[in-house]
Amino acid sequence: MSTAAIHDTTQARREDVYDRDGPFHPETYVGTSPIKPNKLGHFVYEVSDVERTAKFWTEVMGFVETDRNKHGMVFFRCGKDHHGIGLKPMGKNKKPKRDIHGSLQMEHLAIEVDNTEILRLAKEYFLANKIPIVFEGRKGAGCNISINFLDPDGYEFEIYTDMDQIGPDGRLRPSSMYKPRNPLEEAIQDPVEKKW
Repeated sequence: MSTAAIHDTTQARREDVYDRDGPFHPETYVGTSPIKPNKLGHFVYEVSDVERTAKFWTEVMGFVETDRNKHGMVFFRCGKDHHGIGLKPMGKNKKPKRDIHGSLQMEHLAIEVDNTEILRLAKEYFLANKIPIVFEGRKGAGCNISINFLDPDGYEFEIYTDMDQIGPDGRLRPSSMYKPRNPLEEAIQDPVEKKW
């Protein structure tokens, strides 16, 4: 698979990176990265039993379940951000995903940045440096705008901004107002309502 093909799709699979020739990160990065992280935002991973792991995050770790989506994912929060943990169902008869070293594979770790301008500049930087982008835009729960990309070993990370904040009343944006969009530019041009 060519480098261009990775960047032309917003749903490239992590495994595709290993199917093509050559490195997918340069030896030396060109330019200065615009990314200035605010905080670690959320962690999403695949689990064999969503309900069992949901009990762990609520009963053991003290998180509050925030949301569930049509794909069977469950989201939990420990502060005002819509989610800090996301559980993705593994699927029947599927074994836990392992990386190329045999370790359990994470889905992704997300890092908050200040605004969409940083995301726009980061996209340019990623493309200039042939860093694989596997998603860009807005997916759903939390309504954050993001870019998901791969590190040199193929682990997925996300930079995002504008995560929904949950107040003391626990009120959530209805799923009918999520407005999934890609690419990044479409999500920026068609924002979600700030108050709902």
